[in-house]
Amino acid sequence: MYPTPGQQIELAKAFGCARVVFNDGLRLRQQAHEAGEKYVSDAELSKRVITQAKLSPQRAWLGEVSAVVLQQAVADLNSAYRNFFASVSGKRMGRKVAAPRFRSRKDNRQAIRFTKNSRFKVLDNGRLRLPKIGDLDVRWSRSLPSDPSSVTIIRDAAERYFASFVVQTAEDETLPPVESEVGIDLGLTHFAVLSDGTKVTAPKFLRRTARKLKRLQQALSRKQKGSNRRKKAVVKVARAHARVADTRRDWQHKLSTTIVRENQAIYVEDLCVTGLGRTRLAKSVHDAGWAGFTAMLEYKAARYGRTFARVDRFFPSTRMCSACGRVGEKMALNVRSWDCPCGAAHDRDVNAALNVLAAGQADNSNDRRAQVRPGLVPAPRSEAVSHPDAACSTRSVEGTSVL
Repeated sequence: MYPTPGQQIELAKAFGCARVVFNDGLRLRQQAHEAGEKYVSDAELSKRVITQAKLSPQRAWLGEVSAVVLQQAVADLNSAYRNFFASVSGKRMGRKVAAPRFRSRKDNRQAIRFTKNSRFKVLDNGRLRLPKIGDLDVRWSRSLPSDPSSVTIIRDAAERYFASFVVQTAEDETLPPVESEVGIDLGLTHFAVLSDGTKVTAPKFLRRTARKLKRLQQALSRKQKGSNRRKKAVVKVARAHARVADTRRDWQHKLSTTIVRENQAIYVEDLCVTGLGRTRLAKSVHDAGWAGFTAMLEYKAARYGRTFARVDRFFPSTRMCSACGRVGEKMALNVRSWDCPCGAAHDRDVNAALNVLAAGQADNSNDRRAQVRPGLVPAPRSEAVSHPDAACSTRSVEGTSVL
């Protein structure tokens, strides 16, 4: 969206009012908890931080924005508390959710939401009409398939404005079935190696713009804190980072769409990106953006009728021979190819992708979700012979000699 200077002021008022209502509600509940009082209900909270607050001289300016924006801010706070309680009690799966925190006007992302009750409207000329803000100029990325139920207005750190709509669609986007299935091994030198031998070189968008980002960060550090020049320098840095993120996201969208269209099933390894982000390779890991790429594969596979599965992160895909199933010793990162005693020569990444494909197919065929082990492998002759000392060795278990 491209709001006029006057509309930017009105949007800033709406962002600020929503933030104040959210913080007031959070403060009330924290004070009630510290005083040993009962939990403030959703209805009581809305009454105190919106209805009664508008009547007070300190919060009379809340009436300058749409009431729906304030109500949705309280709804966001209630959702944050419900998610926190569900996480603490164990009802919510995944990582633990922290308690709600106060919002700041210095946050990189500011957002407000309008529902149908606010009577926002998409006009015939393509403009978006918002209550108490006006008609905003919009560049549409796609046409809406149905009437939107809500719209979220977002302002990012680069001072860009976006409108995100919630719509319902019954359109069947299932793609015609294909025969091929693929396993994907993600890496740093090659962003993705497919089980068919295809290697996708890592673009390294952040590394390529490191010199420009360094220059902008140095210029920012020289500006006096609180000055207008510093504010302009902050926006320049934010726009440079946004350009990197947008380029990476666009590239990942194109690659993920191609993979989903060409394969009926996609299998990837469940990497612990959070843990890898704490190692010496952290910058390269974050630059790769594995988590965002796999998330794209997952939701696009569900949209287009494809199969998507993650292989256990502890599965030894790299050191297992894709030909015979033997699991070797751990290898250093500089070992890019290796030979198996069975006679097979492997490219490290292609072999891992083949193992991910085999493990994903085995897991997907087991309807009880049991762990599927690789088939039995004949032992090498050097391991199949009897050793003279093996028959004479004993160990003591609870005072009993065991042969």
